[in-house]
Amino acid sequence: MPKILECVPNFSEGVDLALVDDIISAIKTAKLVNLHSDPDHNRSVVTILGSPNEVVQAAFDLTERAMQLLDIREHSGAHPFMGVVDVIPFVAIQGISKEEVIKLAHQFGKRLYKELELPVYFYGEAAKVLERRELPYVRKGGYTTLKREINDPHRKPDVGHGLHFSAGAAAVGVRDFLIAFNVNLETRDFDIARSIAQNIREKNGGLTGVRALGIDLASRGITQVSINLVDHKTTSLKQVFDEVAKWAKEYEVQILESELVGMIPKDAVFEGMAEYLKLLGFSQKQILLGSPRDKIAFCK
Repeated sequence: MPKILECVPNFSEGVDLALVDDIISAIKTAKLVNLHSDPDHNRSVVTILGSPNEVVQAAFDLTERAMQLLDIREHSGAHPFMGVVDVIPFVAIQGISKEEVIKLAHQFGKRLYKELELPVYFYGEAAKVLERRELPYVRKGGYTTLKREINDPHRKPDVGHGLHFSAGAAAVGVRDFLIAFNVNLETRDFDIARSIAQNIREKNGGLTGVRALGIDLASRGITQVSINLVDHKTTSLKQVFDEVAKWAKEYEVQILESELVGMIPKDAVFEGMAEYLKLLGFSQKQILLGSPRDKIAFCK
């Protein structure tokens, strides 16, 4: 059984698509299976698959190119951020143990600082500090707050010192499948989106494995509940959507559509999903993997 690794780098550019294309053109050693760019988030999410060595090199090359082209001091966007390549999570897909991936992530983080002088925080199962298992803790307050607090003992990077002058810092992690799922609401009232996000997320007593934020999609004149589902085996996408719909009805707003950012594991898909969730632009190529016998879906 071949070893297959996934990496999902998030970088801080989603408006200038020519610039996005330039950055992803650095991916040469692994398969680019999905790209999602959002102008309001001002963020692009890339999904890369391949052997461990292929994926690690591709993630490094993308990070290096993004650092050459982007400046975090000039960045603005609705999504939280702390660096030009904000998050670099690795996910074991097939034939590789979690322990191997953690070791690989630690080596990768050290390489980022050694070769690119990019400070690194380890999160998820790669975390070396218990509190840093949760990404929101690592990124709390974003780049502006981190810059102010970088010398505080609890904010110092795991690898490196201070922040890179133009690239900020990166969070390198190891995690299981994460389903990034956005629900767009037919309202300009940001307080409604924020309230729904607060109501559904686990830390506020909502659904298990759900993290959520309210986002203002200024370019479209609507708002969004931006959701990360980190435990789809306990809480299904259908349950998440139904909970958002319940609260939308409570606040007397309509759901316009939803979208998946990146890939979705096969065991999270249900019959009639695209219609039920009002999915925008969903493709079968976004279904990643069901079992070792299944083919991996690569986008062309």
